[in-house]
Amino acid sequence: MSLLGKIFTWWNGATIGTLLWSSRNGEKVGTDAQGNTYFRSKKRGEGQRERRWVIYEGPNDASRVPAEWHGWLHGAFDDVPESNLPPPRIWEAEYTPNATGTEKAYRPQGALEKGGKRARAVGDYEAWSPDA
Repeated sequence: MSLLGKIFTWWNGATIGTLLWSSRNGEKVGTDAQGNTYFRSKKRGEGQRERRWVIYEGPNDASRVPAEWHGWLHGAFDDVPESNLPPPRIWEAEYTPNATGTEKAYRPQGALEKGGKRARAVGDYEAWSPDA
């Protein structure tokens, strides 16, 4: 991404201001398999919770945060997820990104993107008429 893109767009990854703020005020905790980087605040006020955040690798999409890191971000546990996870099960599926709005999105029969043709309504359906 270009320098101007990093300065002015927040939806395509972190801006330069966020990157600078994170490196100055945050402590890097870890990264996940997708390359997202997780931080916690270096200092906090008395009686305040620790601030935690993520900088995405690529477009900002909260569905790209794996479940174990989601738990850490929301304070379900204090240690980084690698130390809290059970071994992976053989039936667990790999992560797939949210496909909404992309070419891979689910489009049922009759969707406009598939030509807009659907099966005729049959059975006990009767169209409503204001005169009836």
